[in-house]
Amino acid sequence: MKQDISALDRRGFVAAGVALITTTALFGTAAKAGLPEVEAAIKEILGDRTAQEGRISLDLPEIAENGNTVPLTVEVESPMTDDDHVTAVHIFADGNPLPDVASINFTPRNGEAVAATRIRLAKTQKIHAVAEMSDGSVFTAAREVKVTIGGCGG
Repeated sequence: MKQDISALDRRGFVAAGVALITTTALFGTAAKAGLPEVEAAIKEILGDRTAQEGRISLDLPEIAENGNTVPLTVEVESPMTDDDHVTAVHIFADGNPLPDVASINFTPRNGEAVAATRIRLAKTQKIHAVAEMSDGSVFTAAREVKVTIGGCGG
């Protein structure tokens, strides 16, 4: 039985080309977000409001050995009543390919403004949190996490 080696070579060549194009598209051209991108995203939320520091607690490890799964807990001090509650918390990272990490919505029925999740970080960077309150006020907090092995292609 005779094998058609040229057909295998063409298939292999095409498969390698597709793999190269996919890898370049996913990792080679992805720009990293920086502080200017995070500031622009936060400005979009703030509009003409001025953010204050305080009321937000970010619980993150000081050092994350693996950026693929970094635990994050965010808590905002609030009585969570109909008249005074947290409406949303937005999380940003200034070293990932995209600055937006998560947005969490709250209502008074939540009872408390606490959320826990795991996030993916590409490298050592600052995590920024923005809390929007029902009265229109906005609070911010930031915390740096040192990442030893990146999780977003880093």
